[in-house]
Amino acid sequence: MSIPDLVQIYLSLIRPVLEYGHVLLVGCNEELSTSFCVKTKADNEQKVFINVCTAEEVPEPRDINEEELREILESEDAGKYRVSMSIGEPHTEVDKGGKGCTAYDVIVNPNFYNKMQKQDIFKAFFLVVCLEGLEQKYQMLLSRNYTILKNRRCLGALQEQFLRTKSKPFIHEMDRDKSSSLISEVESTETRIPEPEYTIIKEPADGYPEFLVAEFKLPAVRSVKFLTLDVGEDRIVLGARPDLYHLDIFLPYNINQEESGAQFNQKTRTW
Repeated sequence: MSIPDLVQIYLSLIRPVLEYGHVLLVGCNEELSTSFCVKTKADNEQKVFINVCTAEEVPEPRDINEEELREILESEDAGKYRVSMSIGEPHTEVDKGGKGCTAYDVIVNPNFYNKMQKQDIFKAFFLVVCLEGLEQKYQMLLSRNYTILKNRRCLGALQEQFLRTKSKPFIHEMDRDKSSSLISEVESTETRIPEPEYTIIKEPADGYPEFLVAEFKLPAVRSVKFLTLDVGEDRIVLGARPDLYHLDIFLPYNINQEESGAQFNQKTRTW
């Protein structure tokens, strides 16, 4: 039985749970000797590139050899081997032909990366699980006819990602005794998301305002792509992923949603 077939059996028994955390911001190891780039296609024929890079903050999986991995893949208890990875947000790039494409950065532990580079079975195992994870996280389909590029180690600039300081396993074993479903949910943590500091100024100061100016202080946010803002008739809901800030407030005034706007100041980290 081929390695991809074994991994598909593995994936039928467990579900990749792909999370990025809410505490620690890390960057990929940008030494090009510690990365490789995979090219594939989405179901809409658009090119997709996967930059596989490393960071010490990603937990290292249990150290096993090739024979042990094969035994695990063929066993009924495949969930006992788990690989942590962090899948980042998509970023738009241009391929060598000048056409637009999408790139994703996937971060793994450096020791596991080195094992993949030395033993093909671990690399094949990782890539099948990685593709499955991207599909689940971004609700898309990716071709399994991928190519590992020889002359390019990454496409575009590697992006920073948020990781949990105490990571849950990204491959989570399903409880087959309690449910026949192939989907296993990860228990959520009871962590309170902090509210950001903010000020709201009305003009004119007296009477019913003609307009409102709100400023939200978001020192932990690096980019506007991590922010969401919903403005209702009398309500403002602000979120900063992943779980950095959350604010849900009602105002004693009606808001003209069509004329509302927002701008993030990256220098002052205010919105």
